[in-house]
Amino acid sequence: QVRIVESGGNLVQPGGSLTLSCVGSGSIFKLYTGGWYRQAPGKQREVVASISTIGRTNYDDSVMGRFTISRDNAKMYLQMNSLKPDDTAVYYCNLVPLSNIAWGQGTQVTVSS
Repeated sequence: QVRIVESGGNLVQPGGSLTLSCVGSGSIFKLYTGGWYRQAPGKQREVVASISTIGRTNYDDSVMGRFTISRDNAKMYLQMNSLKPDDTAVYYCNLVPLSNIAWGQGTQVTVSS
């Protein structure tokens, strides 16, 4: 069974930066389009960035110009700059579109002064 593990979340002040990492077993992020999702309290989980097998990236308007998704073999990263309180959420990675890969535990990002 494929497992996903995310890491790198933390408490950061507005305007700060964080880099999230995730690794998927079976090299799934090398073989398929992967993405970063986030779920804020009381809101639905949404995809904020994705990267294809050939490196084509897509971003939600809310993070365009501030977040950068990248991939290195089996790992996927999300560089987050100019963080805002609205970016506070649990961040997850998974395939895009979703398949039957189970979610990891996610990593909490809190943007607050």
